Amino acid sequence: MTKHIFVTGGVVSSLGKGLTSASIGLLLERRGLNVRMQKLDPYLNVDPGTMSPFQHGEVYVLDDGSETDLDLGHYERFTNSPLDRNSNFTTGQIYQSVIRKERMGDYLGATVQVIPHITDELKEAICSQDGPDVDVVITELGGTVGDIEGLPFLEAFRQIPLDIGRENCLFIHLTLVPYLRAARELKTKPTQHSVGQLRAIGIQPDILVIRTERALGRDNAEKIALFCNVEKEAVIEEVDKTLTIYEVPLGLAENKIDQLIIKKLNLHTGSLEMEDWKELIHNIRNPEHEVTIAVVGKYIEHRDAYKSIYESLDHAGFASQARIIIKRVSADDLESEEAELFLRGVDGILVPGGFGSRGFEGKIKAVQYARENQVPYFGICLGMQSAVAEFARNVLGYSDANSTEFEDTTDNPVICLLEEQKKITYKGGTMRLGAQDCKLAPGSRSLELYGKEIISERHRHRYEFNPDYREQFEQAGMQIAGTSPDGVLVEIVEIREHPWFVAVQFHPEFKSKPLAPHPLFKGFVAAALTRHQERISAPV
Repeated sequence: MTKHIFVTGGVVSSLGKGLTSASIGLLLERRGLNVRMQKLDPYLNVDPGTMSPFQHGEVYVLDDGSETDLDLGHYERFTNSPLDRNSNFTTGQIYQSVIRKERMGDYLGATVQVIPHITDELKEAICSQDGPDVDVVITELGGTVGDIEGLPFLEAFRQIPLDIGRENCLFIHLTLVPYLRAARELKTKPTQHSVGQLRAIGIQPDILVIRTERALGRDNAEKIALFCNVEKEAVIEEVDKTLTIYEVPLGLAENKIDQLIIKKLNLHTGSLEMEDWKELIHNIRNPEHEVTIAVVGKYIEHRDAYKSIYESLDHAGFASQARIIIKRVSADDLESEEAELFLRGVDGILVPGGFGSRGFEGKIKAVQYARENQVPYFGICLGMQSAVAEFARNVLGYSDANSTEFEDTTDNPVICLLEEQKKITYKGGTMRLGAQDCKLAPGSRSLELYGKEIISERHRHRYEFNPDYREQFEQAGMQIAGTSPDGVLVEIVEIREHPWFVAVQFHPEFKSKPLAPHPLFKGFVAAALTRHQERISAPV
């Protein structure tokens, strides 16, 4: 029978439940188990697709086109768990499904209630990952214990052991022990209260993972174990990691959380194999180089809005033995100031995606600076569209070139909505979502980096390169380096006479891992490192 691990959080949010869950998944996989990962979000939105990046951070897109929580990015970066639409459920999705069933008469006229109808729907969602080839499902609940919207989820968690047996379930609670500087003490009381709330609901945690900025010490660990009714060995310390998030799995392994889980769930596994991960951490701690990358974005003040971008840059840095210094540049600021003020001295410029006109002109100025000053440039989604508009204005001479997303009366719509999309008005209906194949052009830099002609990448956008302008661009030196297999949609553009200028319509950041950097990010950072070394060795 598939075993279930439930991960909850207490005291405060942003403790790192997603990282902890992903790290546990990694450790269990490294012992030979087949693991599935799942995130439950208690908000009423059906999915994060229409939520503001300022509130929610990035929208992480899966191969099947599901728009999901950013924690699924952690799951994919740390584990090999296949993710699909059954890997992320929200309150909105659950209620939508129950109401649809009620309208269809599935409940035979019964009064539809939170218990049992909502909780049954939640249990069905949680168990959707079960199967004869799945050893463990790790289900993370967003928010904290005590949030009113999380109560139906916790009730479903409570019921599942009654359905499949308590011996097949494990509850892990992630909580905080704060350090009060004035008193010079760690305080365990918030953790006691958080666990008390869980126990009042009917859930007794099996393992406590304690986030803390200072070592707990034996006395505090024993106190927590006693008052929270857990074994002493089940109080797992997780001291803040200041270098990299990729230290978390090794820290949990040192505290033997994987052994504890195996023992409690009676799992049969091999030994833990982490040598390559230890080597990764050694390389991260001992970089040989340093590279500065400017990320010019619309949501730059909210770090999680570009979470996968930053992680992918780090992955590429690991491969080049380089520490990546991110210079966050607001596209809004570039609209009113000279690009030189913000971009002078950087080794590479990356312009990520976004929606809406705000900051678009600033992104175009960043592209122009990179193109004219021979700075390695990487454009992603709107960053590709910005590169196309800039080239059309300043090389082709179409001064009004624009996207019809921002200026629907332009005489030169180099980026536009395709005809088949124009009649769709439902929000999100025109989106091109999920994995799509792309054919790379002979002689292109992209083909050299990928090493194969047909690739698959994930998309999340509405507007496309206007095929009416394709010939003009190619004649002027912008190569169409990648297209849809039928040749209709432009996926990648490159500038031949440039040290490194690649812009893509898709989102390569969703397919990068710390031990397997994405080829485009790897190539971009390598080019930025070359520029850095040339600059520091150039005579003054």
